Amino acid sequence: MGGRVHLNDVPAKPSSPVRVGDEVRADKPSGLRLLEVKRLGERRLSAPLARELYEDHSPPPPPREERVGLRARGTGRPTKRDRRLLEDLRRGR
Repeated sequence: MGGRVHLNDVPAKPSSPVRVGDEVRADKPSGLRLLEVKRLGERRLSAPLARELYEDHSPPPPPREERVGLRARGTGRPTKRDRRLLEDLRRGR
């Protein structure tokens, strides 16, 4: 499931033309990405070279959640009851 992409605060399509100085905003499940176009590429580039074409103004990602319910090594697979208890913990019940 993808997020929304805006080009200069206007919803963008994959075919939307991009110019130098444009701001690209992408709302992704992993967080917000804010990119400013610095240069245009003549052809398709590798990822390291493509990173030189834009400036990333994205806010830092949110802190990762700590894992709940780690089991001791050697205890085997969790039972159905164990899995349900873990689900309840994760959901805050």
